[in-house]
Amino acid sequence: MHPLDYMLGLASTDMGIDLGTANTLVCIPGQGVVLFEPSVVAVKPGTNKVLLNGNAVGQSAKAMLEKAPNSISVIRPMKNGVIADFDITEAMLKYFILKVHKRKWGIRPRVVVAIPSGITAVEKRAVVNSAERAGAREVYLISEPKAAAIGAGLPVGEPVASMIVDIGGGTTEVAVISLGDIFAHESLRVAGDAMDDAIVQYVRRTYSLDIGYRTAESIKIEIGSAFKLEEELTAEVRGRDAIAGLPRSVTITSEEIREALQPATDAILDAIRKTLEKASPELSSDLLTTGMVMVGGGVMIRGLDKLAAEETGLPVEMVAEPITAVARGTGILLEDLDLYKDVLWDKELES
Repeated sequence: MHPLDYMLGLASTDMGIDLGTANTLVCIPGQGVVLFEPSVVAVKPGTNKVLLNGNAVGQSAKAMLEKAPNSISVIRPMKNGVIADFDITEAMLKYFILKVHKRKWGIRPRVVVAIPSGITAVEKRAVVNSAERAGAREVYLISEPKAAAIGAGLPVGEPVASMIVDIGGGTTEVAVISLGDIFAHESLRVAGDAMDDAIVQYVRRTYSLDIGYRTAESIKIEIGSAFKLEEELTAEVRGRDAIAGLPRSVTITSEEIREALQPATDAILDAIRKTLEKASPELSSDLLTTGMVMVGGGVMIRGLDKLAAEETGLPVEMVAEPITAVARGTGILLEDLDLYKDVLWDKELES
């Protein structure tokens, strides 16, 4: 290592990044999650010039989503957990790293990035390149299920089965982990965004009402469920009449939203079953005791844990603050990189 690079490293703030389709979280060892922002960037159309003097990233950009005129392009550069727009992702990462690092000179932090387990070597390389160009000194990759399991406090290094279900914005990751590695897994591109889309389509089909994805997300959070509720809920939904083109509102029930979400929840349950089928008999017997742990923003759908328990017969636990589990896992990794080196993907092997 060059002496100057070493000195810059001493002055850096190493960080773990959960680079998600819906949100990006940054965790600093010893401090916890210090940044939680939407993975959204607003630029001048046809360019990579970020608006608001380079600050139209995260919350400020999401506020413009589906409301911006033609003079503003609001972009979500991550799709299904992978980079869909390299330049915009790089700009977003640079903004977040600067925001956390707080120094424009010598920005050379070591960065651990959590990514879906099902992505290709080319996609892994794209993440590494984007993070390096955004200012990282060294970039390590870890699969989201491993990071989530570490963040949830599971004994991933022991000879016992740990099962994690991570439902994010773009992907659902299901894995059985033992002795520091993934024994069986399924990576599914059905998650929170697919649920939002299902609600948009249901409301249009049932009520001839066009709504935006932000409205659909609000409905999902307010009354969404995967299992019959003791007391069903209702919500007012506002949008544009698909026939008349005028503003209109309707009242929708949690039963209807549950029906709309069923294809997505069925797909997630199928991924859980497939993962369990791949586990060895000994690991399967462990799971009767250890059960499965659910993390990610998508698991906050009411009753999803009850549905998973009913369908599999396993104990199901939802960790506190499930949406930050992956980011917390990257922070724990950074506290002792040597200890966890075996669970990281070596970027040199992906070239």
